[in-house]
Amino acid sequence: MASVNKVILVGNLGADPETRYMPNGDAVTNVRLATTDSWKDKASGEKKEITEWHRVVFYRRLAEIAGEYLRKGSSVYVEGRIRTRKWQDKDGQDRYTTEIEATEMQMLGQRGGGDGGSQQYGGESSAQPSRQQQRSAPARGAPASKPAPPPSGGGGFADMDDDIPFD
Repeated sequence: MASVNKVILVGNLGADPETRYMPNGDAVTNVRLATTDSWKDKASGEKKEITEWHRVVFYRRLAEIAGEYLRKGSSVYVEGRIRTRKWQDKDGQDRYTTEIEATEMQMLGQRGGGDGGSQQYGGESSAQPSRQQQRSAPARGAPASKPAPPPSGGGGFADMDDDIPFD
């Protein structure tokens, strides 16, 4: 049976992106992305909420775009895969980090309304950042491998009419 390693997240950045460059010149950008689930407790009727923090890493051109345009509080859609990497700390101890390796990104505008615009970037990339494989990135505002959804009228769901009939 085939296996699937696919992650889709929509959330907000908890801090500004951190971009660095590999010895071969490839950009690597790390972000912390918050996703929040909310529900109503059946026993108490109280609204409950839990926030999960995800480590997301972007490579190459996608890393450059994320580093340039994303900021703390930015709302973003990310597609990617889960990766666990091994590294050594300053004492030589083996450490492991599990993170989301992003392959697609769509900026959803600023938290709390913002400009309401969205830009999509991405495409398939190598699983190993050290490979010399280069992929072309679309021009700013151009759709990547998947068409972007039609733009909303502004702030997203907040601008939608509450009186939509469902017959």
